[in-house]
Amino acid sequence: MTTAQRVNIGKRHPAAYRALIALSAEVEQAAAAAGLDPLLVELLKIRTSQINGCAFCLRMHTRDALKKGESPDRIAVLPGWEETGYFSETDRAALRLAEAITYVSDGHVSDEDYNVAAAVLTPDQVSAVAWLVTVMNAFNRVAITSRYPVGG
Repeated sequence: MTTAQRVNIGKRHPAAYRALIALSAEVEQAAAAAGLDPLLVELLKIRTSQINGCAFCLRMHTRDALKKGESPDRIAVLPGWEETGYFSETDRAALRLAEAITYVSDGHVSDEDYNVAAAVLTPDQVSAVAWLVTVMNAFNRVAITSRYPVGG
């Protein structure tokens, strides 16, 4: 980590940051309307942030998930979700799609990943997961670029 001062892009262009926050609120409402479990929503944010290495967002969404009643065990094994029995079929479909979207530079969202998700999730849920992950990726990039401080 560098000690050079970074521009906080959210503060430098607050209208753009407010628009991202408004988009996030809209997406949260869409996820709730689609019937996504609020704990799954937090897990999607955590997993996206794990992939992107965003410590600021990891801390925030892990705390949010715990406050909402998420199991510390599920959070602990989230990077290895495929190897555990902690996650439902819906969770697995959403996590697989979230990873495919976040790793989009590795070959786009494959038909296989998309079809696995679409076989379990409703069209509204597929869309909500895609939007949640898209917004989380954007927040990760804002925090990482600006080097939001985490811990001492």
